[in-house]
Amino acid sequence: MNTEEQQAVEAVRATFERVVSEGLRAESVAGASDEEIDAMAAAQGVDRVPAAVREVLRHIGVRNGLWLGGTALGVHRIGEKQKRNALATLAQLGGNPFVDAEGMLVLTEHQAYTYDVVDGADLDRADPPVWVISEGEYAEVRWPGVTNWFEGNAPSAAEYRSRLRVLRGLGKTRLPPWAADIRTD
Repeated sequence: MNTEEQQAVEAVRATFERVVSEGLRAESVAGASDEEIDAMAAAQGVDRVPAAVREVLRHIGVRNGLWLGGTALGVHRIGEKQKRNALATLAQLGGNPFVDAEGMLVLTEHQAYTYDVVDGADLDRADPPVWVISEGEYAEVRWPGVTNWFEGNAPSAAEYRSRLRVLRGLGKTRLPPWAADIRTD
């Protein structure tokens, strides 16, 4: 692993560890194996996975919990269909700002109209930019790197923890579904 890859991996790990230290139950998410990650990429016709993407999926690639809640993410939810949909959404925009759209790697799909992707031309980078393709609106770089995307979409475990303490302090016994994902110790 080269220095850039190591830095990307360490940045993803640091973000994950920070969120867990703030109160996210680590067991509320589940990571994917390298074999599962490679199979997801292959389903999209991609033979390379950037180090930062791989590390994200090692942490939340099977079950993302509060991380990007309500968004399809991971090895069992993103594949050929989501890539086809992302490319169709891009085609409807009438312009293609990607260097290698056909080679893109789709990271997420939100309600079948917004996709977070990495340009195929950037797959050899350790921490490539993340684009957002939004139906009828735009295709633009939203984050300068996957590590920024992961950090920017991190759940605020400290805020959830505070809300949970208030609810319990008020004697609430019916708690929101996310309560099981937060530690209160």
